[in-house]
Amino acid sequence: MLQIEIETVWRFRKEDSPQTAVVMLGILNEIRKTGKITSAANDAQLSYRHVWNLIEQWTGFFGVPLVETQRGKGSKLTPFGEKLVWAGERMQARLGLQLENLAQELVTEIKPFLEQRPSVIRVHASHGFAVSKLREFLDRAGGVGVDLRYVSNQNSLVSLAQGACDLSGVHLPRGELRAQGIKACREWLDPREDRVINFVTREMGLMVKRGNPLKITSLKDLVERKARFVNRDHDSGTRLLFDQLLALHKIPEGRINGAQHMEFTHAAVAAYVASGMADASFGVEAAARQFGLDFIRLLTEDYFFVCRRAFLETEPMQRVLDIMKSSEFHKAVGALPGYVASNTGAVSAVKEFLEKLHSDR
Repeated sequence: MLQIEIETVWRFRKEDSPQTAVVMLGILNEIRKTGKITSAANDAQLSYRHVWNLIEQWTGFFGVPLVETQRGKGSKLTPFGEKLVWAGERMQARLGLQLENLAQELVTEIKPFLEQRPSVIRVHASHGFAVSKLREFLDRAGGVGVDLRYVSNQNSLVSLAQGACDLSGVHLPRGELRAQGIKACREWLDPREDRVINFVTREMGLMVKRGNPLKITSLKDLVERKARFVNRDHDSGTRLLFDQLLALHKIPEGRINGAQHMEFTHAAVAAYVASGMADASFGVEAAARQFGLDFIRLLTEDYFFVCRRAFLETEPMQRVLDIMKSSEFHKAVGALPGYVASNTGAVSAVKEFLEKLHSDR
């Protein structure tokens, strides 16, 4: 299946001047991680001399150095270079999923003008690292195209009910909040036509700076330590879950410093904390570990897929189930921090599914 990648370019221009500078943040980030310009050059598939010349050009354009080199000690970013890299990390985390959705829309629009392609499964799902991993496996296997759109937890079920997708992703918390999650999903599930597919479990909790300098261990600590918080957007399932946790612990949202500051992905809020612009956020453990943050687990979520009974019998969906059940996919999920492949690929009817949810509370 045709794939499109949309990439951002950081082009700096001085006022009243035609001169511009295109800064390759990937080069700076590799220097930040490894302390070696040679590693950054290899990663960018450029010569050492070319990368060094680029660094000198950027320094000349801004008038301040981005990289410091010390004999025998390697290289490191200056505070200005660090600021650029973390701005890039936040931008990528913030816009990455939106750009993926835009690219997928374009693929869908131009596909009718191209030669016949393999069957396409339309997936609407709340973002998750395991969902991205499943798409990687499907793309690698070939033969089945994936039209993946990241939407909110509730909207994915609405899409399925309205025939806008073939496979809907749903995540539900364990424990005291499970009943609320079941109630929200029940009205969109058709017991006669829908089937539920086990996928993964994932750990949800607070992301804090490495070393947890504010000694945060609970939601109440966010208030008591006056921690700067960055929240998820109102339409996300994770934001709904966080609001439910606040209500459960009788914590008014207004007492959370920064609760109205929003980002749109797990990675975006993690990057915000990692860059020092916030002290804490709420999301999946995998995002925290990706950005070198500490993680305080608060609860476990079960992630499922829902599809129509008739679609379950199609050859493309059977290939999806084969991948879900494979040992290779289970191993890949197990490598994601906080994720577990739990009876992945097992199919149940809606009534059986709801009964099991109640018993697993």
